[in-house]
Amino acid sequence: MASDFPYVYPYSHGEALRRGEGEHHDSSFRLNVQCARDIEDAIRAHFHEADGSLGEQCAQSVLEKFGFKRVTFVLANSLEELRRSACKHLICDETYQWGRGTSVPPDGVYNRYYAVDTAVPLLEAFIVQTREAYQALGLFRAEHCVGGRDTQDYTGKVLVLSPDTLRECCWDSRNQLWLGEGGFGCGPHSAGRAVYATCLGDGEQTRWNRSDFIGVLDERYLPDWAREKLEALRGSKQAQDSSPAMGGISME
Repeated sequence: MASDFPYVYPYSHGEALRRGEGEHHDSSFRLNVQCARDIEDAIRAHFHEADGSLGEQCAQSVLEKFGFKRVTFVLANSLEELRRSACKHLICDETYQWGRGTSVPPDGVYNRYYAVDTAVPLLEAFIVQTREAYQALGLFRAEHCVGGRDTQDYTGKVLVLSPDTLRECCWDSRNQLWLGEGGFGCGPHSAGRAVYATCLGDGEQTRWNRSDFIGVLDERYLPDWAREKLEALRGSKQAQDSSPAMGGISME
């Protein structure tokens, strides 16, 4: 996978003009169109006429070029366009539901240009491959979290950072798990947003917004490596808290 992929612009052309971001929309739109055409080319190249199936690496070839965020954006747009056609019944409800998980703005004629034009069963087969490739990354998702996202205090909890917050080159479960340590955003009803946290993967300490996290990880899914790092961090904090101090300086 590339070190990083170009930004997927999330707003319509009209909204982009209102924001003074027309160039961002246009450059992202051109990549969306190219991605849709490359998906069509990949389907043609990997189609097995004998049994009507797609080769296993069909989606992967496009994902490596454009990344999950853009490919998913283009596929979600394609499903929305298909939903308005006479062939909408050829896609199963589960696939439509998956597509609704990605927000694509209504954008007039622009939406049509980056809708994938291929046989409906082949589009769905490509989507299945894309979903399987994403699942193979082993990222933590909402189903790995426990409790209500809007009702929990994040202080001292293992938090799951949303993949949408990370660059794709950083999509690894080790980069998702953070120990919430403070900040007004830790409180569920606070007006503040800041959450100060430490990454269990590499020990990085930084500030996030509360909305950057999916929620609190269910302890059942805590990997052994993360459990060891968590115990070390908590042990270190307890040692610091128990050290006698004077004037804010620990006494040795």
